[in-house]
Amino acid sequence: MYVGMTNNLERRLYEHKHKLIDGFTKRYNVDKLVYYDCTTNVKSAIEREKQIKGWKRTRKNELVSKMNSDWNDLSKDWYGKDSSLRSE
Repeated sequence: MYVGMTNNLERRLYEHKHKLIDGFTKRYNVDKLVYYDCTTNVKSAIEREKQIKGWKRTRKNELVSKMNSDWNDLSKDWYGKDSSLRSE
């Protein structure tokens, strides 16, 4: 399970889904968005990311299941074949 933060979720998911960035998500083929949280405060986003990263897998699974009990890809319909969204 990958936990991260971004100021542009759609762009970041595009990068993960198209394997544009080397690292954990590319190496382990992680490209399914199952949970997200929104804030306009960068400091609180960083704190939340660190908090969740510090949790055991079981607690992370519980968090996802509360929002998305079937663990569906919440971004599955974001990018069509002719998507104009590109990595910046």
